[in-house]
Amino acid sequence: MATVNYSVPDEVKNSFNAVFAGRNKSAVITALMLRGIEEELDRQKRSKAIDRLLARRKTKQPVNRLSIQKARESLRS
Repeated sequence: MATVNYSVPDEVKNSFNAVFAGRNKSAVITALMLRGIEEELDRQKRSKAIDRLLARRKTKQPVNRLSIQKARESLRS
């Protein structure tokens, strides 16, 4: 297992210790780091998906409202 060393403001450390008193601090930090990793990976996926949509939008012709309405109606039949 690795050891990490990060500097944080004293008020953050004190609040962390108060909120997580009596708990395994290493386990709490590990869970928080894993959550942060998952959130960042999700953010990166969303960003790439948005970039792909925007790139695709540049190559597609707009569709008017009437065409969309007709397509919806044909799918309902």
